[in-house]
Amino acid sequence: MSNMRLLLSAILALILAPQAASSAPPQPNIVVIFMDDMGYADVGCFGAQGYQTPNIDKLAAAGRKFTNFHVAQPVCSASRTALLTGCYPNRVGIHGALGPTAKHGISANETTLAELVKQKGYATAAVGKWHLGSLPQFLPTQHGFDQYYGLPYSNDMWPFHPQAKKAFPKLPMVENDQVVDADVTPEDQTHLTTDYTTRGVQFIEKSKNKPFFLYLAHSMVHVPLFVSDKFKGKSGKGLFGDVMMEVDWSVGQIMDTLKKNGLEDNTWVIFTSDNGPWLSYGDNAGSAGPLREGKGTCWEGGTRVAGIMKWPGKIPAGTTTDTMMMTIDLLPTIAHVIEAKLPDHKIDGLNCWPIVSGVPDAKNPHDFYAFYYEQNQLHAISSGDGRWKLQLPHTYRSLPTDIPKATGGKPVNYKPVKIEQPELYDLYGDLSESKNVAAQNPDEVARLQKHAETIRTELGDSLMKQPKGTGTREAGK
Repeated sequence: MSNMRLLLSAILALILAPQAASSAPPQPNIVVIFMDDMGYADVGCFGAQGYQTPNIDKLAAAGRKFTNFHVAQPVCSASRTALLTGCYPNRVGIHGALGPTAKHGISANETTLAELVKQKGYATAAVGKWHLGSLPQFLPTQHGFDQYYGLPYSNDMWPFHPQAKKAFPKLPMVENDQVVDADVTPEDQTHLTTDYTTRGVQFIEKSKNKPFFLYLAHSMVHVPLFVSDKFKGKSGKGLFGDVMMEVDWSVGQIMDTLKKNGLEDNTWVIFTSDNGPWLSYGDNAGSAGPLREGKGTCWEGGTRVAGIMKWPGKIPAGTTTDTMMMTIDLLPTIAHVIEAKLPDHKIDGLNCWPIVSGVPDAKNPHDFYAFYYEQNQLHAISSGDGRWKLQLPHTYRSLPTDIPKATGGKPVNYKPVKIEQPELYDLYGDLSESKNVAAQNPDEVARLQKHAETIRTELGDSLMKQPKGTGTREAGK
């Protein structure tokens, strides 16, 4: 009788096993396409003028637009730190943009998005601009990425820089942890977007039989702008339009590769930028559209960036949300979806999957967001619902209105502008931050100032002679 029970149990297990396996959804592939210095209004579906971005627009039509999506700091290295660690960059000791001779980088004690997904057996690749430390111990392969190909920092940090105060060293191309081209030339830069795309496509095809994470960080549209012959002069909108057309082509190549390999339905694609446009470069810079200022400021034009996400069946197609999110929220949101363990140390992002997945009336879980710039200067703080933004006293850069627009890749000079008293803006009715309503809303000013004191205690504020907070950690040295 016992043998009969064993036989029946074995048969039942065989019958149920395939059903149980099929009921468990596979881990999604994750593709993050991270632009450089692309303004809020530089793609068609966010208001680009004079050129077309059909592949990016198609991505948005099949996915979800995030019109209130922000970076934690409006400059290269710091912004990338926030995306990859889920932390305000000043929490982990990364400020501004690291130069080629920097002796520090992202610490081995931090948990990157690549290391997070590794818990679940993901293949990982970083392609393009890194900018989180160029010494061997700071490169992507030391931070959870199986492979890397790209420039270790910005493409303007080279001997051809038109306004460098001192000469930069030669610009290297790195593969994994080795320099494969010690002297990237202007001609080489015309192939950057194509080369990055090719590497991304190859990684997807190689990794299609297991979950993968591709971090594709384009060097464009950071100046100096370069474009391949296949798009040169094609936009009718000058070099910037040509470069945006080529980036759009790149997005199309990635999406076509996913579709061709049967991966489209189980891939979560995230498209966004590291900060707003570098406005001093005039016709070689993008547009923040209705937003005030651009890169290097904590006005909306510096921190609010185009956000698009697609995952068929999980993220509602053809939808738009103006609920606020920040790049620090991506790591914990992805951790929630793939059921990965968050790091033991404190991070600043929170799970925003209800917002991403279109849950009706989903609210942002943050009470507030802080916007830092330069050497730990707290410039602005906003309410988590994205309505109120308090510009704190600080000096920011702005383009003079009485000089001609820059042309030909040579920038004009900014002028410093000082905010003497806190200024409050109601972004629900004044997206352009044109009307200071602090006097009419003293309670909101007081509430946000209280949040500012809280974050200063934890992260510091050099403007208040408080460079370090109780919750900061050291960068890797």
